Amino acid sequence: MPSCPECTAREKKKIQEKYEAETPEEERHRDDLIKLFDEIDFPMKLDSSTKHFICKRCGLYATREQVSDIRYKLNQREKTRQDKQDDYLDWWQKSKKEKELT
Repeated sequence: MPSCPECTAREKKKIQEKYEAETPEEERHRDDLIKLFDEIDFPMKLDSSTKHFICKRCGLYATREQVSDIRYKLNQREKTRQDKQDDYLDWWQKSKKEKELT
């Protein structure tokens, strides 16, 4: 059964904020944070008649594909200014024929 992506994302954010507040920066390890994240589990129930998953905590009602899409959007990081500049530089360095194709 998949875990609810929205509840999991909220809980991860809370755990990360608490970890960063309680642990000095020089003692922080990514492995410790990942271990804390592994404890998070919000299983969703399957409605077999409609093939939708239901989260009893937040009420999310979605198909497997929708759950996957939500998880992808929540895990996707926001583009920074540097990312946009890199994309523009890549575009600028392409040949004219490649630009016409995109």
